Amino acid sequence: MELKGNRIRAYMKEMSRIEQMSPEDIRALQLDKLRRLLDHAVRHVPAYQGLRDVWERASSRPGFDPAQFLREHVPVLTKHRFNGERDLHVADTASPESLIVNRTGGSTGEPTRFYMDRPTVEHYEAARWRGMGWHGIRIGDPSVMVWGSPFELSQAQSRLYLWKERWLKNRILFSAYDLKPDRIEEYARRIRSFRPHYFYGYVSALYMLGQLLLDKGIRLNVPLKAVVTTAETLHPHQRETIEQAFGCRAVNEYGARDAGIIAYECPHGSMHISAANAWLEVVDVKTHEPLGPGEKGALVVTDLNNRSQPRLRYLLNDVVALSADRCSCGIGLPLLASIEGREDEIFQAADGTLVHSFYLNQLARGLSAIRGFQLIQHSPLEMTVKLVREERFYTPEEEKKFLDGIRAMFGESAHIKVEHVEEIPPAPSGKIRYAIREFPLRR
Repeated sequence: MELKGNRIRAYMKEMSRIEQMSPEDIRALQLDKLRRLLDHAVRHVPAYQGLRDVWERASSRPGFDPAQFLREHVPVLTKHRFNGERDLHVADTASPESLIVNRTGGSTGEPTRFYMDRPTVEHYEAARWRGMGWHGIRIGDPSVMVWGSPFELSQAQSRLYLWKERWLKNRILFSAYDLKPDRIEEYARRIRSFRPHYFYGYVSALYMLGQLLLDKGIRLNVPLKAVVTTAETLHPHQRETIEQAFGCRAVNEYGARDAGIIAYECPHGSMHISAANAWLEVVDVKTHEPLGPGEKGALVVTDLNNRSQPRLRYLLNDVVALSADRCSCGIGLPLLASIEGREDEIFQAADGTLVHSFYLNQLARGLSAIRGFQLIQHSPLEMTVKLVREERFYTPEEEKKFLDGIRAMFGESAHIKVEHVEEIPPAPSGKIRYAIREFPLRR
């Protein structure tokens, strides 16, 4: 796959070498890359050139720590702030023809348009294939992708897109926008005919497809290496359903369009950080003060490879915790202790209490009457709950139990508007969002 001079395999080989290093040597490598990135940024990126004098004084001292400099002199970069100064982050060394335009889906409420360069993209891809390689998946293996189709394409463009997916990338696509229960047997026949080695897609879409297979009692009877889930938090009940339906391990990929592949699950179940690609910090979701290992907070990412448009300490709006532990699998890469989901999936009660949306999953899981839900918090005391009933088991008592559980957490004075819907439609990105907070957390 070294087409047109791409270096994905070369980067994979380098990442494989790094993951066998000691944790101490890996950290030293990260700090060296961070130092070189900071030096580049203060000299060539307008957004950071104001730090050049303090950088030159500090970096010349014995025992200089680039991570400490980053933390003390570079404020957290929110998406809102970046959108307002985007062009100031383009390096004067970047040629316009080398810039690759990308854009987030805006599911956080703040769509972000940004630039990458070819080495950055190839480092992202190398991290993905390296992580999947831990589970025996190789470049070129046939796969089924459950993803958001590019709906802006014309009919002819769409046909060309699907042709390329099938014949150049050896994968077939099922649209996450349009999984139909009455077509599940057709899906199964198509999958059996194609005989994929793995599935890849949104957590919610793969979970939904798995539920449809189990509901109809359909077994694919295809020997799969793994089902790789990405783009959303993989909760335990979703992992259980996916593994039961597809008859193989669910593997969690954690990344973001505007941060690349951040971590991958190893065969021992640990989430290993892509240390060659990113320097990670965790900060308090309200104050942005740094947090230590095991403490849950907002993830801040510094991409170590993007020299064209560096974003130092970029706030990703995800809630995670770092780990000081090491995995027994033999891979030396540092670990994430937990991935709690997105920052806007954390609700806030009137008294300031923070409530993670997984609380709702736990409430609904034991209730047969609820097939799906979405909670939208408009203000600390105003919210809308959209419910998809499981008509075979529905009772008003079970619905009341769910709503009472919400009031128990948010307070009896909370006003809950209930809407009964046929389904929770995917967002424009193709992901299904179960929890949405429409106001900023109070600091």
